[in-house]
Amino acid sequence: MATQKPTIVGGWTAFAGVLMIFGGAMTLLEGISAIAKDTVILTTRNYVFSFSLAGWGWIHLILGIVILAAGVALIASGATWARILGVVLVGLSALANFLWIPYYPFWALTLVAIDIFIIWALCAGDRRHAVA
Repeated sequence: MATQKPTIVGGWTAFAGVLMIFGGAMTLLEGISAIAKDTVILTTRNYVFSFSLAGWGWIHLILGIVILAAGVALIASGATWARILGVVLVGLSALANFLWIPYYPFWALTLVAIDIFIIWALCAGDRRHAVA
Protein backbone atom coordinates (compact mmCIF):
# COMPACT_ATOMS: atom_id res chain seq x y z
CA MET A 1 0.00 0.00 0.00
CA ALA A 2 1.48 3.29 -1.13
CA THR A 3 1.20 6.31 1.06
CA GLN A 4 -0.22 9.36 -0.57
CA LYS A 5 1.69 12.60 -0.24
CA PRO A 6 -0.33 15.54 1.05
CA THR A 7 -1.29 17.98 -1.66
CA ILE A 8 0.46 21.30 -1.33
CA VAL A 9 -1.30 24.05 -3.18
CA GLY A 10 0.96 26.80 -4.35
CA GLY A 11 1.31 29.63 -6.79
CA TRP A 12 -1.71 30.85 -8.68
CA THR A 13 -4.00 28.17 -7.25
CA ALA A 14 -3.39 29.34 -3.69
CA PHE A 15 -3.78 32.95 -4.74
CA ALA A 16 -7.07 32.14 -6.52
CA GLY A 17 -8.30 30.29 -3.42
CA VAL A 18 -7.53 33.24 -1.18
CA LEU A 19 -9.24 35.61 -3.63
CA MET A 20 -12.25 33.26 -3.75
CA ILE A 21 -12.51 33.38 0.03
CA PHE A 22 -12.20 37.18 -0.04
CA GLY A 23 -14.62 37.59 -2.96
CA GLY A 24 -17.08 35.16 -1.40
CA ALA A 25 -17.02 37.08 1.87
CA MET A 26 -17.56 40.38 0.04
CA THR A 27 -20.44 38.90 -1.96
CA LEU A 28 -21.92 37.51 1.25
CA LEU A 29 -21.76 40.97 2.88
CA GLU A 30 -23.27 42.49 -0.25
CA GLY A 31 -26.19 40.07 0.05
CA ILE A 32 -26.71 40.82 3.74
CA SER A 33 -26.68 44.54 2.99
CA ALA A 34 -29.28 44.14 0.25
CA ILE A 35 -31.55 41.92 2.37
CA ALA A 36 -31.38 44.43 5.24
CA LYS A 37 -32.22 47.21 2.76
CA ASP A 38 -29.21 49.16 3.89
CA THR A 39 -28.99 52.83 2.89
CA VAL A 40 -25.69 52.13 1.11
CA ILE A 41 -27.59 50.40 -1.69
CA LEU A 42 -29.18 52.77 -4.19
CA THR A 43 -31.99 51.66 -6.49
CA THR A 44 -32.39 53.27 -9.88
CA ARG A 45 -35.62 53.40 -11.81
CA ASN A 46 -34.69 53.39 -15.50
CA TYR A 47 -32.23 50.59 -16.03
CA VAL A 48 -32.45 47.54 -18.28
CA PHE A 49 -31.69 45.06 -15.48
CA SER A 50 -34.27 45.92 -12.82
CA PHE A 51 -34.86 43.26 -10.15
CA SER A 52 -36.04 43.10 -6.55
CA LEU A 53 -33.39 44.26 -4.10
CA ALA A 54 -34.26 41.51 -1.59
CA GLY A 55 -34.14 38.88 -4.34
CA TRP A 56 -30.68 40.05 -5.38
CA GLY A 57 -29.67 39.99 -1.73
CA TRP A 58 -30.55 36.32 -1.38
CA ILE A 59 -28.79 35.47 -4.65
CA HIS A 60 -25.62 37.22 -3.50
CA LEU A 61 -25.82 35.73 0.00
CA ILE A 62 -26.09 32.14 -1.27
CA LEU A 63 -23.50 32.70 -4.00
CA GLY A 64 -21.08 34.23 -1.47
CA ILE A 65 -21.39 31.27 0.91
CA VAL A 66 -20.83 28.75 -1.88
CA ILE A 67 -17.84 30.65 -3.32
CA LEU A 68 -16.29 30.98 0.13
CA ALA A 69 -16.67 27.22 0.72
CA ALA A 70 -15.27 26.43 -2.74
CA GLY A 71 -12.25 28.65 -2.02
CA VAL A 72 -11.56 26.74 1.19
CA ALA A 73 -11.93 23.43 -0.70
CA LEU A 74 -9.55 24.67 -3.39
CA ILE A 75 -6.87 25.58 -0.87
CA ALA A 76 -7.38 22.34 1.06
CA SER A 77 -7.26 19.98 -1.91
CA GLY A 78 -6.10 21.79 -5.03
CA ALA A 79 -8.03 19.18 -6.99
CA THR A 80 -9.15 19.65 -10.56
CA TRP A 81 -12.82 19.44 -9.57
CA ALA A 82 -12.30 22.36 -7.16
CA ARG A 83 -10.72 24.44 -9.93
CA ILE A 84 -13.58 23.69 -12.34
CA LEU A 85 -16.17 24.42 -9.66
CA GLY A 86 -14.32 27.65 -8.86
CA VAL A 87 -14.39 28.80 -12.49
CA VAL A 88 -18.12 28.05 -12.78
CA LEU A 89 -19.06 29.72 -9.48
CA VAL A 90 -16.89 32.77 -10.01
CA GLY A 91 -18.26 33.10 -13.55
CA LEU A 92 -21.77 33.17 -12.07
CA SER A 93 -20.58 35.73 -9.53
CA ALA A 94 -19.17 37.95 -12.29
CA LEU A 95 -22.49 37.78 -14.12
CA ALA A 96 -24.47 38.52 -10.94
CA ASN A 97 -22.22 41.46 -10.10
CA PHE A 98 -22.51 42.79 -13.65
CA LEU A 99 -26.28 42.79 -13.24
CA TRP A 100 -25.79 44.41 -9.80
CA ILE A 101 -24.19 47.54 -11.34
CA PRO A 102 -27.32 49.75 -11.07
CA TYR A 103 -27.50 49.19 -7.31
CA TYR A 104 -23.89 49.81 -6.31
CA PRO A 105 -21.66 50.48 -9.36
CA PHE A 106 -18.18 50.79 -7.82
CA TRP A 107 -18.57 47.73 -5.60
CA ALA A 108 -20.00 45.66 -8.45
CA LEU A 109 -17.26 46.59 -10.92
CA THR A 110 -14.57 45.90 -8.31
CA LEU A 111 -15.98 42.41 -7.69
CA VAL A 112 -16.28 41.75 -11.44
CA ALA A 113 -12.58 42.61 -11.80
CA ILE A 114 -11.67 40.31 -8.89
CA ASP A 115 -13.82 37.53 -10.41
CA ILE A 116 -12.10 37.83 -13.79
CA PHE A 117 -8.70 37.69 -12.13
CA ILE A 118 -9.73 34.59 -10.15
CA ILE A 119 -10.85 32.86 -13.36
CA TRP A 120 -7.52 33.68 -14.97
CA ALA A 121 -5.56 32.40 -11.96
CA LEU A 122 -7.57 29.16 -11.87
CA CYS A 123 -7.10 28.56 -15.58
CA ALA A 124 -3.38 29.42 -15.50
CA GLY A 125 -2.77 26.83 -12.78
CA ASP A 126 0.53 25.65 -11.43
CA ARG A 127 2.80 24.39 -14.16
CA ARG A 128 5.39 23.00 -11.74
CA HIS A 129 2.85 20.47 -10.40
CA ALA A 130 2.05 19.11 -13.86
CA VAL A 131 2.52 15.38 -14.34
CA ALA A 132 5.24 14.52 -16.86
